[in-house]
Amino acid sequence: MPDIFLFLLAAMTLTLAPGPDNIYVLTRGISQGRKAGLVAAAGFSSGLIFHTLLAVLGFAALIKAYPPAYHALQYAGAAYLAYLGYRTLRSASAGIALAAGEDNPGVPLKRIYWQSVLANMLNPKVTLFFIAFLPQFVHPEAGHVPVQMLILALVFILQAFAIFSAIALFSGAVGAYFRRRASASVHLNRLAGCAFIGLGVRMALPE
Repeated sequence: MPDIFLFLLAAMTLTLAPGPDNIYVLTRGISQGRKAGLVAAAGFSSGLIFHTLLAVLGFAALIKAYPPAYHALQYAGAAYLAYLGYRTLRSASAGIALAAGEDNPGVPLKRIYWQSVLANMLNPKVTLFFIAFLPQFVHPEAGHVPVQMLILALVFILQAFAIFSAIALFSGAVGAYFRRRASASVHLNRLAGCAFIGLGVRMALPE
């Protein structure tokens, strides 16, 4: 595949574009720390495996051809992001206890991981992106088209994890500064909750 480096450049550009995945990692890292951000990055990267399998097996084409299936996934993903926002806002209210000297460990890392995986899987735009983007760099004359798509998807997943991890480390460092003050920690959680709800509304809107 002679276009692998061009594919990598395009994939990095698309990953850096603001979207639910990197914004979730950013807000999670700021509100709860770099470890939480890294776990979210791993979750979103793992979710890309699901979209890869759909693209390779042809199910993504079915979703594209049947609009009700696309919209069902779209609204399910939007509702889930809004639910995460609601849960985060509730945890922000509970975070007031931190001001009284009580321990507030935040959302468990295992839950953050699976929330990120599910949020990625419920985003049909990622599935449509994979079936529209990957074939542009596949050479049918070389044969083994599914293998080529799997290799390209692996490259995409690895670079996505690297970029998401960098975002997590950066946001964790920024968040650590603000979380030293209890009141700032509560406001950060509120900001994260509003961001998740906003992403859900954005996902539900038509293009």
